[in-house]
Amino acid sequence: MRHIAVFALLTACALADDSHYSFSRSVGSGYGTSYSVIGEGRIKAVRVWEIYSNYIYGFQLRYSDSGWAPVVGYVSGEPQELELFEGERIIQVSGKYTHYIQSLIFVTSNGRSLRVGEASGHSFNMYPNHPDAELRFLSGSVSGPPTSIQAHWAIFYTEITDN
Repeated sequence: MRHIAVFALLTACALADDSHYSFSRSVGSGYGTSYSVIGEGRIKAVRVWEIYSNYIYGFQLRYSDSGWAPVVGYVSGEPQELELFEGERIIQVSGKYTHYIQSLIFVTSNGRSLRVGEASGHSFNMYPNHPDAELRFLSGSVSGPPTSIQAHWAIFYTEITDN
């Protein structure tokens, strides 16, 4: 069902003449099963697990309206976590990859960052096309741990209702 929602969102955005949505090139081997991490509301926190300070074992996003999304990959030990402040947003995802995702760096609009994993392999840097856009969801592949990652960006609009 999520794949249908992702496809519908991507199709609608591709047909719209609007630069408020963008996605970054997928990085990694892409081997394994596909995933999409999607939730309701804004991303409010990120958790990342690593194995032996060597590569990313798993990660998880928390959304303001739907809570923690399912873990991508595996959970082992204590995660490193970044809780976003009110109004803060993720504006960059960087890291390194080989067959697996070796490291991840999430950078916020306040200049804070979460850095996890081993800095070896091929570098990647993902960011939105529009200056007001933020990370909305992640997709990629897993074969145990994550083998690829792709960031999807959009401007987050809140509904204004008349009471």
